[in-house]
Amino acid sequence: MVKRYLSGLINAGNDANILSSRFGLFNKMYDLVDAAQYKQANVWPYQGFPDITIEYLVVAGGGGGGFNAGAGAGGGGVLYNTQYFSMTDVITITVGTGGSGSTAAPAAGSNGGNSIISSPPIDTITAVGGGGGQTGVSVAGRNGGSGGGGGSPGETPAALQLAGSGYGYPGIAGSTQQGFPGSTGGGSAGTRGAGGGGGAGAAGRPYPGVANAGSKGGNGAPYWITGANVIYAGGGGGGAHSSTPGFPGAAGAGGGGIGGFSTGGTGGVGVNGTGGGGGGGGGVSGSGGVGGSGVVILRAPSASYLSATTTGANVNTYTTGSNTYVVFYAPGTITWPLLQ
Repeated sequence: MVKRYLSGLINAGNDANILSSRFGLFNKMYDLVDAAQYKQANVWPYQGFPDITIEYLVVAGGGGGGFNAGAGAGGGGVLYNTQYFSMTDVITITVGTGGSGSTAAPAAGSNGGNSIISSPPIDTITAVGGGGGQTGVSVAGRNGGSGGGGGSPGETPAALQLAGSGYGYPGIAGSTQQGFPGSTGGGSAGTRGAGGGGGAGAAGRPYPGVANAGSKGGNGAPYWITGANVIYAGGGGGGAHSSTPGFPGAAGAGGGGIGGFSTGGTGGVGVNGTGGGGGGGGGVSGSGGVGGSGVVILRAPSASYLSATTTGANVNTYTTGSNTYVVFYAPGTITWPLLQ
């Protein structure tokens, strides 16, 4: 007769067998002497379910750029770390979409969507979407993972000049701080240029001091999680009101969009899969650029990852060397077979 207890099996015979599962764990077959001792002490040796250590990079969607010599948007928030996950639980992934660019006053560009890793035993890991860019003579830049850019000193009231802040700024980049603030613009009236959105690696750049020039978006941050040096979550460049004598704000490295130039110039779009912020629109009627979507990248030892199953409309799983990589460009899940 064999009787199951919390952490193993009690065998009526005198032999103590070891049963191995296909996950490399061991379920103890206790003999009666061992079983009596453990039962009396009410303490059984731990034979719990396995954990897996996963390195992760979570990048949220970039914000959308502002309208009418509008400001560049902030790049999506970025989180990087390692985490223990239980192989008996589902890991659910959410990937943030890019924020919409503003197409009319008084709306700023919209914030990007959050990217999330969720699994029951852990706290939810959430990267915050990038802040939308300021819309000219209308509304300030938004806070976000990285902050949206602000307006020029000639815009009144002064609150319209404000740039958004990065989530957790100031702090430890990629950990307690997910991004940097946007910058403010310069010039006045028909010669103004808007600020650049913040990036995961740097704040939006200062006004370049030239009439009708937008500020550059802040650079994103480089990460090697895939084995290559890739920059994520750059800020969008600020829009310029007119075409002479200035220039649009340059895109921040890491997928940011360039600013719009002159009347009706549309801001550049952020690059999908990087969380780059959209560029601000050009003067009078220029719409802001759409932010780039985010990404969630997981890396785990192949020997531990085993026969996991992934779902999702756009998921790339591959193995290089001793590691398995799972890249989510859209929502999905990871599950493992039940222990037997």
